[in-house]
Amino acid sequence: MAIGVLSLLGFQLVDSAFIARLGTAPLAAQTFTFPLGFLIIGVQVGMGIAIAALISRALGAGESTSAQRLGSLVLICGASVIAVLMLLLYAFQSPIFLLLGAEPEALPLIRAYWNPQLLAAWVGACLYFGYSLFRAHGDTRLPGTLMVTTSLVNLALDPLLIFGVGDWPGLGLPGAAIATLLAFSLGLAILGWRLTRHDWLSGQGLMNELRVSLKPFAGIAGPAMVSQLMPPLAAMLALSAVAGLGEAQVAAWGLANRLETVSLMVVLALTMSLPPWLGRCYGAGDWGQVHRLLRLALRVVVVWQLVLGVLLAVAAPWLAQILGGNPDVRGDLAVLIRCLLPSYAALGVCMLVVSAGNALGWPLRAMLMSAARLFVFYLPCLWIGAWLGDLMGLAMGAALGNLLAGLAAWWLLRRVLASPRRNVAESA
Repeated sequence: MAIGVLSLLGFQLVDSAFIARLGTAPLAAQTFTFPLGFLIIGVQVGMGIAIAALISRALGAGESTSAQRLGSLVLICGASVIAVLMLLLYAFQSPIFLLLGAEPEALPLIRAYWNPQLLAAWVGACLYFGYSLFRAHGDTRLPGTLMVTTSLVNLALDPLLIFGVGDWPGLGLPGAAIATLLAFSLGLAILGWRLTRHDWLSGQGLMNELRVSLKPFAGIAGPAMVSQLMPPLAAMLALSAVAGLGEAQVAAWGLANRLETVSLMVVLALTMSLPPWLGRCYGAGDWGQVHRLLRLALRVVVVWQLVLGVLLAVAAPWLAQILGGNPDVRGDLAVLIRCLLPSYAALGVCMLVVSAGNALGWPLRAMLMSAARLFVFYLPCLWIGAWLGDLMGLAMGAALGNLLAGLAAWWLLRRVLASPRRNVAESA
């Protein structure tokens, strides 16, 4: 999963690096779409967390027929919910981008990228629900392989569709979205073919399964979705603060966000691969294994992110030179890398605690932890930093917010795991 996440997020970073070559305005236009992209991902991940938890628990308890029906429900309902969300975002895109701080003259450029990107996001969401189904059944190899495959296809198509080849001038900014759409479509076709080789779906008794599973699904998906939707809201608020600093700062912030997700590849892989394992332990009542898994995962996250963050901070001038489009963007990007990257060790702890809470029947605690990370620690520190010292202050404030959130998440996990049986009873 780490390899797959690296390739998937890596191609998003490459997208931004290619777009940076088009100029500061196209890169800033793409950056304004990030919060809405995170909103879509938040909904799909919240649903994916819930269905993976329920399927893995059903398999752990030996209820394979229920797991089959749940698999069918997530594919049908998930695709429908995301489609409705896409239509709403398409209809209200102009006022949303203006609220985020975009200038009216930038809207045509943003719209040219956002419209095909919406379709690509829907295909990507359907692909993600398929990944969740495979992970719930213990197969992380196919999702990882498809992430690599779609990333390579996107990487090959990006320069062709953005810049063109031969006498064809290319599509510019919209070419990046179309490349993503084609890559995701190929991945979805392969995943659908592989699903036909497994007996993981069932069309019998879906309505009855929906009635039985709706309450536990909502109990997990509701808080999980709220937890996943809070980062896009925080990203919108953070972007509005950055937008007041200038176009170059917005462009640098967008590149730093892409680099953030790539640097968190191991954390993201753990948040996807660990919950099904924890769910099976939950279903079997094996709390000793739960403790061992979480201790190991926390050690891996802290050590990996600290080492990686320090190395990338040292290499900040060279990274900025590779990714940035002009000297102004490069300088601001180097500042963001130095301040933010080492703090992702604490951010990783918080992300892992939230993911584990959803898998182990503590969705409300996970939701509250996610809310505290963003609205008690991260955003207030970011705003205070921006008020005190422009971009440098903003970056240092965001790093301090990550550190405080990580410490709070570690304290909460220790308290919750101190009496697991009591907490399970409460969640039930």
